Amino acid sequence: MALIKTPVTGMKDILPKEMEIRNYVISQIQETYASFGFSQMETPCVEHIENLCSKQGGENEKLIFKILKRGEKLNVEAATTEAEVVDGGLRYDQTLPLARYYANNNKDLLGPFKALNIGNVWRADRPQKGRFRQFMQCDIDILGESTNIAEIELILATSTLLGKIGFKNFTIRINDRRFLKAMAAYSGFEEKDYDDIFITLDKMDKIGLSGVKEELLASGYEAESVEKYLDLFANVTGDLKGVSYLKETLGDFLPADCAEGLSEIMEAVDQTRTAEFNTLFDPTLVRGMSYYTGTIFEISMDEFGSSVGGGGRYDEMIGRFTGQDVPACGFSIGFERIVMLLMERDFKVPTAKEKVALLLEKNLSSEKKIEALRDAKELREAGKSVFLTVMKKNKKFQKTQLGEHGYTEFKEYFNR
Repeated sequence: MALIKTPVTGMKDILPKEMEIRNYVISQIQETYASFGFSQMETPCVEHIENLCSKQGGENEKLIFKILKRGEKLNVEAATTEAEVVDGGLRYDQTLPLARYYANNNKDLLGPFKALNIGNVWRADRPQKGRFRQFMQCDIDILGESTNIAEIELILATSTLLGKIGFKNFTIRINDRRFLKAMAAYSGFEEKDYDDIFITLDKMDKIGLSGVKEELLASGYEAESVEKYLDLFANVTGDLKGVSYLKETLGDFLPADCAEGLSEIMEAVDQTRTAEFNTLFDPTLVRGMSYYTGTIFEISMDEFGSSVGGGGRYDEMIGRFTGQDVPACGFSIGFERIVMLLMERDFKVPTAKEKVALLLEKNLSSEKKIEALRDAKELREAGKSVFLTVMKKNKKFQKTQLGEHGYTEFKEYFNR
């Protein structure tokens, strides 16, 4: 029986052309974020199953690749519950592992800790364009900073990175979970229903205001509350005036510092950014993770139909490990989607070395081989990438193939 040559569903082989772009993007990530004071760190790909299933990961907790116990600890035949055979799982994101990492190592870390974390995560999701079951995630997080300087730095660092790798006119949508709750309370909804209401609200970009109204009414909510709720969205704008409008309308339902903090973030980012992008106040932005406690943000691009990055403040997660809350805020870019967009643009890595191919006649003499090897050495010392190989019978096709892989200069060696 022949072995299977294709990757497991939802995972992929990475060819050299894409790998070159991936490595370039990673180098820009490391360089850019280091300039903002972020330190690279790493967590294991396997986490305790208790942590992964702690009701902080939203829908992602349904997508965990679970790992069976090993050796004598594994007794499938005698097990009556999953807990008897499962004790770990592959991480589905970087945030929860970072919280555990910080709780375990904070005595040895600079405060506030500005973390850069690049690594694969796994979700048993339905594969589609730009979405895989194994994919690279790139997160930056600031732990131990309670002021909105954390949000400002995260947005500036992320937007600077995207600008450096050639993206412009993207949009960073920003909201605050406290706006979401205040708007629901103002409209007369009960707190126990907030999460379900927000799930419906999150569909606004797909079904529109009328679709949200229809779904809320079908769920049995009072028509008066639904009308009052949707009127807020109909009248709000996506700039600082929109923030002020909700502040005045919601009154005491909204914490006193919420609107001022969000306005300050938007204004500071607009006045100090280096990349070309738009900031948009979006009160329909929900973000799926239940661990978010304040500001949330998301990146959208016209050339891609959904988010290519997002994050927010999660001040209560680390306290689950330590018993004492630590302010925390993070921003993640969709690494795989960014790479996919660059591939579709036929992006050329600007720092790539010039590529030279040395083609050696078959049965070349030792003297000529040494000549070719010396030439290759000199070319490499001059900063070029050298591909040394035996000349094929169809030399024209061979050169065409090398050209498709970026080789622009050729040198041939013969015995004569």
